[in-house]
Amino acid sequence: MKTLILAAFVSSMLAGSALAADYRVEMKNKGSNGSAMVFEPRLVRVEVGDTVTFIATDKGHNSASMKNGVPDGASPWKGKVNEEITVTIETPGVYMYQCTPHVGMGMIGAIVAGEPSNLESAKAVKYPGKAKKVAEEIFSEIEAGN
Repeated sequence: MKTLILAAFVSSMLAGSALAADYRVEMKNKGSNGSAMVFEPRLVRVEVGDTVTFIATDKGHNSASMKNGVPDGASPWKGKVNEEITVTIETPGVYMYQCTPHVGMGMIGAIVAGEPSNLESAKAVKYPGKAKKVAEEIFSEIEAGN
């Protein structure tokens, strides 16, 4: 009986991990629309348990969560420049992230997991330089459900 219960538990755990998706976000010097210093896509909608892998398509970029830019209880991250990083999304909400060397040039993005319950606190993050305009565009997309 114990073996059967253990087998059912292991099977359910494997089935759950098989359902998780991995999204890819490229870190680029130039986006497909001609914009400089971008994450593509800059907005990703995921489910809790999914992963997002940031690919160093062009050199000189990283992905790091922004200070106060993740939901309460979520783990922040800081990838190294020129290196791929995979982030597992464990808490619902909005995750704002940046390329540390290029945040002032507007190189930011967002992950939305489930309901964007912390949208107002994400809007309150300090966005330097061109990141402020990009953040406004991202928030409009989130609110529109895009």
